[in-house]
Amino acid sequence: MRLISTIALAVCLTAAVPAMAQDKDDDTSPAKQHKKDVAEAIAGQWATAPAEEVEKSYSARASIDGRGIGYKATAGTLTIRNDEGKPVASIFYTAYTAAGEHRPVTFFYNGGPGSATLWLRMGSFAPEAVRTTDPVAVAPAPYDIGPNPDSLIGTTDMVFIDAVGTGYSRILGDAKAKEFYGVDEDAAAFTSAIKRYLTKNDRWGDPKYLFGESYGTTRSAALALKLEDAGVALNGVVLLSSILNYGVDQSGYDSAYIGYLPTYAATAWYHNKVADRPADVATFAQQARDFAAGPYASALAKGTDISPAEEDRIAQQLAHFTGLSAQYIKEANLRIDPSRFRKELLRDQRETVGRFDGRYIGTDIDAAGERPGYDPSDTGISGAYVSGFMDRLTRKFGYDTSLDYRLSVWDTRPWSWDFSHEGPESGTQQAVDVAEDLSRAMRTNPHLRVLSLNGYYDMATPFFATEYDLKHMMLPQKLRGNLQFHYYPAGHMVYLNPEARHEMRIDLQNFFAGK
Repeated sequence: MRLISTIALAVCLTAAVPAMAQDKDDDTSPAKQHKKDVAEAIAGQWATAPAEEVEKSYSARASIDGRGIGYKATAGTLTIRNDEGKPVASIFYTAYTAAGEHRPVTFFYNGGPGSATLWLRMGSFAPEAVRTTDPVAVAPAPYDIGPNPDSLIGTTDMVFIDAVGTGYSRILGDAKAKEFYGVDEDAAAFTSAIKRYLTKNDRWGDPKYLFGESYGTTRSAALALKLEDAGVALNGVVLLSSILNYGVDQSGYDSAYIGYLPTYAATAWYHNKVADRPADVATFAQQARDFAAGPYASALAKGTDISPAEEDRIAQQLAHFTGLSAQYIKEANLRIDPSRFRKELLRDQRETVGRFDGRYIGTDIDAAGERPGYDPSDTGISGAYVSGFMDRLTRKFGYDTSLDYRLSVWDTRPWSWDFSHEGPESGTQQAVDVAEDLSRAMRTNPHLRVLSLNGYYDMATPFFATEYDLKHMMLPQKLRGNLQFHYYPAGHMVYLNPEARHEMRIDLQNFFAGK
């Protein structure tokens, strides 16, 4: 996660400028003065970041499983430079470090592409976190934010990095957006930022890990190989809610429908839309995997050559797994778009289900539409996360800046992302597939271990598609044990479920311990 567009003052002011384009060139006119005021306001909102690195910190203690751990919390910037040594970007980060020799250091980031990393910072494994319980919209302030019993501070130091153009990270000087806003460009910027952190904090000799969520997993796969080529040998890569291949979601290709089916089944199971419902979601998800990879894949491959009898049979089986009617499924040619599924599953109750997390329920203005009007698993938690982060940043870190904290690069216009990629095996890709990058990194560094973490109810990055991508890295037999999978009763942001976050923390502790 995440791509969230906010309506900031600067955006509104920017929109006002073109309307003034026909004003006469009169320095004393009210219109001219208004344009000047607008320009000054925009400059204040989007102030230039300094090239000098800054740092604010405080000390605190955490309690993990009854063990007290002192740590240092730091908010600061890292300046990255081009080959000529000229500053090109200022990278904002928050870090949590404890005393100890050769402690692991893990670099965290969210996805988008173009999302700030406050979601992982406020929800996952930092010493303080937003506390959510049931999958319902969080009430307005005051929010339930406090000590995180499942922090990883007892296991690893943590550095949460905002991508260029997000958070307080900014392009410097005359560097251009196209130098950062692309798959390969973004990975290069993160390579520079991580190397700078290692140098600045004397961490080159410590174990190193990457932790990416959503598009952050795309970044991690590319970044793992770039770091390896730069002499930074990683100990591990953690992929939370993965998407590695953007080339499969095209008209005429059925792999996306196959990849989504087990997630539909898990979500239907959760909402009690399944006849003869098994006792646990894992059992039903496995049944859906078997059907998706076998009879369903075979039926879709036939296209219009499928017989009426087989179409009826597959529609009935799909109805069992998805909770949708066989007639609706046949009308959709056995191919259920995720937005249609989210709208149709609870249509009889005039409710929709979330995209990031299918446990969340929303309501639209009418029940007859084609797709949901919003994602309740997004809107339901944003206020707590954003306000909680800004409160801690200003009140606890004392971080003072004239910059506006950008939740996303989408808060700026114009903006675009270059999804092409130079693959190590395939060469130039127009739609990125970084599974081959991760495969190359694991083969060149046979000690590199990868942990795939997945939510059963995630309709943004379905777990069965993740399994397909990772299991098609064609790793040799001797390296296949370096790849692990874990699953949780949660969605895209697994940590929204406190029970799932606890399970995930235990799994991560075992991963860091080499188990």
